[in-house]
Parts: sequence; C-alpha cells; structure tokens
Amino acid sequence: MDLMELMHSLPRDRLKKMARAGRQVRECHRLLQKTGANVVGQILAHQDTFYQWNHFPKGDVFDRETFSQYYYHAHRGHTGEHGHFHTFMRAGGIAPGVAPAPYTGDWQRPMDKDAIAHIICISMDPNGIPMALFGVNRWVTGETFYRARDVIKLIDHFKVDHTFPCLAANLWIGAMLQLFYPQICILLHQRDAAIELRQKEYPDRDIYEDRQLEITSFLTISIDEQIAAMEKVLA
Repeated sequence: MDLMELMHSLPRDRLKKMARAGRQVRECHRLLQKTGANVVGQILAHQDTFYQWNHFPKGDVFDRETFSQYYYHAHRGHTGEHGHFHTFMRAGGIAPGVAPAPYTGDWQRPMDKDAIAHIICISMDPNGIPMALFGVNRWVTGETFYRARDVIKLIDHFKVDHTFPCLAANLWIGAMLQLFYPQICILLHQRDAAIELRQKEYPDRDIYEDRQLEITSFLTISIDEQIAAMEKVLA
C-alpha cells in the first residue's frame, strides 16, 4: 500500500488528529530553529559525553501523569543514523485486563506495577531530522512485550508535556507518534509477524531473547511527504 492509498484508508477523524499533530511537529521545529536548535540537540544538552548505548537524558524522560516514557541513544544503527528514540508506556498507562503476550521462556519480564510496553523507535539523522521508524524484539529494550493490537491502543495516550529536558522536544515526540499513527500500527503488526515467523523456523528457541532478531520492522519516513499526502486527502 503506497502513502496515498494508506491515507485514503483512514477515517476522517484520524486524519484530522494526524493533521493537528503535523502542525505541532512543525511548530516545535519552528521554535527550536529560532535558536539554531533541534530535538536531538536539546536531549543531549548539558549531558555527559555521548557514548553509544547510554540513555539520554540520564534517567530517561517520564511523565508521571500519563506514564509515558522515552529516551535517546545510539548503537549499531542503519546507514546514516545518528541515534534513535525509544518510546514506552509504563504500567499505569496500560489498561487493566490487558495481558502481556504469552511467554514460556526463562527470562524474567517486568510484570504488574513494573510492566512496560515499547511502542516504536524513531530514527534520527545527524541533522536531527527523523528518517525512519522501526520495531524491535523484546530483549532490545527489556520490556514486558504486548501484542500489536494492545500496543496500538497506547499510542493515543502517549504524552509528555513537562519541561524536562525540553518542552518542545517532549511535545514533538508525542506529535510524531500521532502524525505517523497508521505506519506505526503497520510496523507493530509486522513486528509480531516477524517474531511468529522466526518462532516457526526455530521452534526450540526463545525467540523473544534471540539476539539474531533485533529489528523486526522498518520504514523510512518524511514529515513533509506525510503532511502533504494527509492534507491532499483531507481537502
């Protein structure tokens, strides 16, 4: 399905919500660019030396009202990537009765009040511009791991609107999840399908801890192309 087909498949209410998010993304860019800043620079400002694998900012970013969380880091990414954001929802933001994906392995997953669901990664280029979205296997983030259909329900509740480390950056993260909502849904289902296929190939392996399966789904993105396609359909 190409971008225009995807946009035409969405309810008008979803498109309007995405349009509002697109305006917020651009407003955050405008505010940051007034001082020559960008989202990544704001996250790394006043932090220690930027080492691979370390979380930035130190201690992550967490909203105690919405239970939304994210951090930025870098490791062996795809060509041209500076680093990426990991986005999460902690236990307080996960609806009661939503159960983690079935698991019979030996690894101790965070459960109950410590449960945490990974939503999606946002890959950034060296200029602080988003270049891709991707899903990951459970071991990558140490999450609890929930099915795609349950993680999708969390996207509309992700919001960080306090000032640490930067209000514009925090709002930008939440707006990006809304702007690219349909693609994130697809990537989450692709993540589940990739894990299921891997399990069929290696039935005796703990697939969620399989270090050979890291990135489970991947899609390059463009803010300008997304907004243009969305506005065309809305018009």
